[in-house]
Amino acid sequence: MFKRVERAEAQIMELPGRTWRSYLGPQNTSTKNSSMGVSTFPAGSRPTGHVHAAEEETVYCISGRGRLVSSEGNAELEPGVAVWIPTGLFHATESDGPDELVLLCSFSPPVAAGSYERRGTA
Repeated sequence: MFKRVERAEAQIMELPGRTWRSYLGPQNTSTKNSSMGVSTFPAGSRPTGHVHAAEEETVYCISGRGRLVSSEGNAELEPGVAVWIPTGLFHATESDGPDELVLLCSFSPPVAAGSYERRGTA
């Protein structure tokens, strides 16, 4: 059976430089292979960055402008652009403004939101 989650039902977590809304994952579905949520970065936000040691990530820009920065180069973000981030790659997100940067983020396997900050990998 499918699961429908509205914005008001998403779990909210304040993370460095952004707000994370967790829509789908093991916390509310029987998924074993993925999780999905939305990160909102205020204009000018530039959190330090982090590594997902076990998860690959796909990012889709819903609105705003900015970039993903890594040792392998930068990926400019604007509405309609998708970027895949491999497991283990340190990356940081920069929001250029003037509007907030809103990214749809999908992980496989599921990510525990904020766990990468708590492990000190940022």
